[in-house]
Amino acid sequence: MLPRTLLASPSLTDAALLGHTEQGRAWPLLVWAPGPGVRMVSSAVLGGGIGERAWVLNAQVPPGYDRLDPVDHLRALAAGAGLAGPGVGLMTAASVEDRRYAADGGAEAVVTAGIGVRGWAAAPEAGGVAAPRPGTINIIVSLPVPLTDAALVNAVATATEAKVQALVELGADASGTPTDAVCVAAPSPAGSGPDAPAEAFAGPRSLWGARLARAVHRATYDACVGLLVP
Repeated sequence: MLPRTLLASPSLTDAALLGHTEQGRAWPLLVWAPGPGVRMVSSAVLGGGIGERAWVLNAQVPPGYDRLDPVDHLRALAAGAGLAGPGVGLMTAASVEDRRYAADGGAEAVVTAGIGVRGWAAAPEAGGVAAPRPGTINIIVSLPVPLTDAALVNAVATATEAKVQALVELGADASGTPTDAVCVAAPSPAGSGPDAPAEAFAGPRSLWGARLARAVHRATYDACVGLLVP
């Protein structure tokens, strides 16, 4: 286990790379702890939905991970990292050490990616209801301005569009992997004061949506560029 020294910071550049053990081997664990007063929207298996969250954890697990208790597993990893209170837990079989960071005008994004199993969202095969597997493209976004609930949802859509744009530009012939996950964090409107009203829009042509899109696009592109097999 790596040292558990966590510096609470609103910047994703201060995310700490820790470690955990699974199947007798050490695996990296990325932890970002912006502290209280932050709302997040996420599709993560732990802490998904919209609400106050104090931290985000992105855990690398072995290929073929088959545990049926991912929520409990992530909670245990969070406790082991010294994290308390509500948070968001992501998993991936992709390299967490090879994460990529990008920023644009105050919007920040960190992406971990593995695209060995990828495809288009609209496919003829039937969907399934199996337990969620570790995602292979995990996107974490931080914005310095509060967002309404609708804008938080809009931000997820914008981040997803930017991810797809990066994949198409790379020639990946896919919109993502079957288990991608995203998390967008922004200050809570309640703690922002009357001079900082919540942004109502986060689409790609809005001020903050455009910045978010460029940051996610850059980080996704950089995370995936060396992964395509000719």
